[in-house]
Amino acid sequence: MKTEEQLAAFVCGTSYRDLPPEVVAIAKDQILAALGGVIAGAYAAGCETVASMAKEAGGSPEATILVHGGKVPVQQAAFVNAVMARALDICDSAAPGPHPGSAVIPAALAAAELVGGVRDAHSVSGGHSVSGAGHVSGADFLAAVCIGTEVALRFNLGEAEYDGFDPTGVCVPFGAAAAVAKILGLSEPEVLNALALAFCRCGSSFQAHVDGALAVRVVQGWVAETGVVCARLAARGITGPANFLEGVYGYPHLFGRDRDADAHRARAASIVSGLGTDYQAGKLVFKRFPSCGATQAGTQLALDLMAAEGLDAADVEHIQITVPPYVYRLVGHPFQIGDNPKVNAQFSIRYCVANALIRKAPVLAHFEEAAIRDPEVLRLVERIDVVGDAALDARGHTAVDMRLRTKDSREFARSRDIAPGFPQSPLTREQHLSRFRDCVEFAGRPGVAEKADAVIAAIAGLDEARDVSGLVRLLVE
Repeated sequence: MKTEEQLAAFVCGTSYRDLPPEVVAIAKDQILAALGGVIAGAYAAGCETVASMAKEAGGSPEATILVHGGKVPVQQAAFVNAVMARALDICDSAAPGPHPGSAVIPAALAAAELVGGVRDAHSVSGGHSVSGAGHVSGADFLAAVCIGTEVALRFNLGEAEYDGFDPTGVCVPFGAAAAVAKILGLSEPEVLNALALAFCRCGSSFQAHVDGALAVRVVQGWVAETGVVCARLAARGITGPANFLEGVYGYPHLFGRDRDADAHRARAASIVSGLGTDYQAGKLVFKRFPSCGATQAGTQLALDLMAAEGLDAADVEHIQITVPPYVYRLVGHPFQIGDNPKVNAQFSIRYCVANALIRKAPVLAHFEEAAIRDPEVLRLVERIDVVGDAALDARGHTAVDMRLRTKDSREFARSRDIAPGFPQSPLTREQHLSRFRDCVEFAGRPGVAEKADAVIAAIAGLDEARDVSGLVRLLVE
């Protein structure tokens, strides 16, 4: 069986009961993170704009724009909800940078509403929903999230192979398409075409992150939208390149940089190796702090050093932070407030470390413009230098060294290889809940706060939920 066919068979043939309990538990953490991001990010820069544009465009009222309310075509709902989920960069991710959940989950949730909004599920896609006409169960929704995440992670590449491409735009479209295809109950040939069409939509650049552009969150929306559109097109007979993996110009050649046939075949085979048994969900990252994953280790290291040595931010004369070159290119550049202070701060290790030293426990409110412009923080930012050193590559993606000199000439040096929230240093259950509650507190809307416990309980009990649309109702003000 070709590798492309193996992927389609996995999507179609895997059900909730086939999934290991630990994979389902991680999916629930993803959903908690993504929906927390939606709650907190609903009114972040650009989010009201995309919500308004979707409503103004009109079309069939198929799926809900979360928080804001109102129904729009399913692909537009997926787009807007994914933009909100990514807006504050608090969603799940994986090294070296894809964000699966905040595209896979909005796409799958919107598709589930599409199924629930018709009397005959055959009119949805030409096929049938996983739960049958009229609704999608919580268990089937969880299965779609797990499957979509698995597919996205299997297409994930390394830093050198991406070479500046945004991983979310490259590997996550496959996951979003797989999740929607599962929800809509596509056949194996249709799933193959959905994935093949998603292949034709891969792209985007990390330059948006470096420049602090709102495009970072918009790309997330495009990926979710792509998943819906590709699955719906495939269900209606639109075909994609059947050899999107094994073909001479397939994914391994274009994005994996595999230039000879043997390497190309090996890459294609590796994507499906252990499919259905060796799940990749354990590679997901749930960031401890509300900023880029590349800033997490430096932030934690600064907090640890200050606590261990009994230091205060006022003691600091100078800090030098050394990171791998990839991290330096992404978050090591000099900090500028610019036109989008929030994104610039989220993607600056200098700001994140200065913020941690002064405020001790970084939360979402610290990445608002007023907090970013705090003169005390900006003065400390100027005393922080960042350098890239290829020698740190051998220690891992998140390795960081920190050397701190105090105003009375004392020097301290600390190192950390694994950032909090990464697979080798996972968050506790309480930390996951704390992240969600920070999102609710940041939103500052009484109606949202009143529903927080209900949302947490609904996610925990998805396995037994007859209809996942109940979760949607909790997320509309």
